[in-house]
Parts: sequence; structure tokens; C-alpha cells
Amino acid sequence: MTPFAIAGVQMHVAALHSNVEAMRHRIEILMARFPWTQMVLFSELAPFGPLDRFALPFPNDALQQFQEDARRFGIWLIPGSMFEKTEDGQIFNSSVVINPAGEIVAKYSKMFPFRPYEAGISAGTDFCVFDVPEVGRFGLSICYDIWFPETTRQLTSQGVEVLLHPVLTGTTDREAELAIARATAAQFQCYVIDVNGLGAGGVGRSIVVDPSATVLHQSAGQEDMFPIEIDLDQVRRQRETGLKGLGQVLKSFRDREAEFTVYDRTSGADAYLKTLGPLETPGQGSLRGLQAPDPRTSLEEADHSILTPHYYTAFPGKAGSG
Repeated sequence: MTPFAIAGVQMHVAALHSNVEAMRHRIEILMARFPWTQMVLFSELAPFGPLDRFALPFPNDALQQFQEDARRFGIWLIPGSMFEKTEDGQIFNSSVVINPAGEIVAKYSKMFPFRPYEAGISAGTDFCVFDVPEVGRFGLSICYDIWFPETTRQLTSQGVEVLLHPVLTGTTDREAELAIARATAAQFQCYVIDVNGLGAGGVGRSIVVDPSATVLHQSAGQEDMFPIEIDLDQVRRQRETGLKGLGQVLKSFRDREAEFTVYDRTSGADAYLKTLGPLETPGQGSLRGLQAPDPRTSLEEADHSILTPHYYTAFPGKAGSG
């Protein structure tokens, strides 16, 4: 058994003033109640809320305070994320990983800002993988990232065993996100620690899922501190023998015969995507999509010379059928 204790903190997040002191206060309470905790994870944008006008350069005073807390309590600390303003004026949604010595050992910027709603937020391009000595390999993604399985595919292909996933979801799609969290754990045979906020920080319902898609904990809609001891050996065992002794999905992906041409942007395999409209927020009474062309007709007008041979091969004698 390789145990490790991770605590999520689901707390009220204010939009118009700093939440840093409130976060530090909760760390103190958490460590007094559950001193065996080894890592603490907060929700997305917990320190300063969801408004990018509070963006700060990195490093900053808030991060230094969190570094002090990590050192004081001897914990790994991921204080959610905050808007980072770079020297060239770009704004990223960035998170840091602080080790028990109080050092920032990794930084991650959200790859998929929630566009079109998060307009003006730049996308990161670097993955975040870090090791906890004598424990295992961890990866970090933020909120909307998990909707794109390619992000977790990249992390787990590099050996990540625990996906740390701070979110800010205050919208009606939280139910879908919970399903995605469970599916991600099963597809990639990893733990998923998904921490949402409250108030301006979300609707709560944080979740912890093990590699067999079993929910170990799910918060409701109130403040919650939930330390969970995970076992990294469960990940390693399951990746070798399969989910419940069944699907060995990582090895099956490794040993695949198919190549996915859709990831080659020059292949033409994504021709249908190019027929979709612009990525923009719907307006009142929008009729967008109600008269959108059938994919079969729209593709006739696109250059799909690469798709055609595959279609004929997959469905001999049915070219042009519905």
C-alpha cells in the first residue's frame, strides 16, 4: 500500500474582495482537525474570485503567504488558481504547486479557457506533471480542461496517477462534469480530485473518484473539508490487471493499431468541424444551429478527399447512404 492523504477545501468565494485570508484560516482549521493531511487543494480562482480585473503578476504576495503556510504545516499546497498578468499584458488562469518546504515546484496555466465566456483569457500550452517523493506522480488540470480527454491522455501517458482538478462551476452543467470526472477516472485509471467552490466560486458538489470510477466522496452545496487517504498501489495494480480485472485501457491504447488523423490539422479529417459557426456567446432568441446544414451536405462542400477513402473502406457499398 502506498497511502497519501489529500484534502479538498470547498469554500465560499467572494468576487469583489480577496479570499486569501479566508483560505489561510481554513488551512489552519483543516490541519488542526486532520493533522494527517499531506496535500491540500482549493477550487479554481479561489484566492481572488472570477473577475480578471484582479489579475496579478507571478510571483506575488498571496503566493508568498501560501508558501509560508505550506512550510508551516509541512504540506503540499495547490491554492486553486488565480488570474496571472504577464509582462506583455496577457492574462492566464494559472495555478501553482507548493511543496512542504514552501517552494513553488510547478506552475500550470489552463489550456482551455471557457470560451466564449472567458473572453480575453489566454490559453496555456505546457502540461503540469510533478512527483511527490516516495509516493507517486501527480498532474494538474483546471476546470474546462477535463472536457477534452486529450489533456488527461497526455498526463497519464507520462505516468500521472492522480489528477488534481480545481474547478469553478456555478452553472447548470455541473451534473455533466460529475459524469466526466467519473469517466475520466475509469478511462485513464487514475484518481480524480475535483474541487469546486461556492458563491461566486461555484455550486459546490466537489467529488473524489478512484481508478475504478467509485465515488469516494461527494460534497453537497455547503462548505466542506474532505481529507481522503488514497492508495497509489491501487492505480498501479489496476493499470496492470484492468478495472475490476477487466479493461486494461492504457495498455490497449498503447498497443492500438489505429492512428487518429484528426490530430493532424493538415489531414482534412476535421473537415466537419470547419463547417461549424464561430465560437461566440449566443444572443437572445438566437436561432443558431436550427437551420445548420446536415453534416453529410456540409461535407460535400468541404475538401474531404482524405476522409472519402476511409468512408468507402469502412462501409463498402454504402457510399452516400444515411
